[in-house]
Parts: sequence; structure tokens; C-alpha cells
Amino acid sequence: MWQALASNLRTPAQVLLELCSQRDSAWNDNRLLRLIAEHPNADREVLLKVLAELEALLLTSTSRPYAAVLALAVRQELEPDELQRLATLPGASARMRTGLRRRLTARPQIAQLAPRRAG
Repeated sequence: MWQALASNLRTPAQVLLELCSQRDSAWNDNRLLRLIAEHPNADREVLLKVLAELEALLLTSTSRPYAAVLALAVRQELEPDELQRLATLPGASARMRTGLRRRLTARPQIAQLAPRRAG
């Protein structure tokens, strides 16, 4: 049900925020975080929560939320330096670090120069 909510384009940001901390299994948790990271209604607050959840997962080294990390990397609401620390965590693979770097490099330059939004 959580993934159905995260897949629904009408799900509001507040519901997405609540979904960020839901847990079931490693596979489902990673997919849920990816769906939330990709959701068009996910605002900066929601994306920061996803970022925090991904950091916690990568610190344990038992989960591999790489698709969620890469989905988050293309979101303009977050600054590259906020995302780059994911690459330094114990659970980050070389492939994830490469994908993260490529996605951050591919961002439009104008977005990198924009002032950081309050969060």
C-alpha cells in the first residue's frame, strides 16, 4: 500500500514525508524511497528526509539503496554537496559513487549556481 501511495501522482508532500520512515523489508524499503525521491510532489523537506533515510541505510552497509540515491541525485531541490556525502558512507559501492558523480555532473549549470533554499 505504501508503494501505491508513493506511485500515485496525486499523493501530497505531507503523506510522502510520512512514508519516508515506513519499514517493511530491505527490498521494499529501497523501492519506496526511490519512488518518493522520484515523486513530482516531493518538496525539499521530503527529499531531505529521503536523504537522511538513505544515509542511515548506507551507514549500516547491509542495505543497497543505490537506485534511490541515483533518483535523488537528479533532484534540483538538493545541492550537490548535500548528496556527495552519500558517496563516503560504508555502504556506498564504487558503481553507486560513479553513478552519483555522473548524475551530479550532468545537472544544468544554472541549478548549481542557484542559492541554497531554506530547509
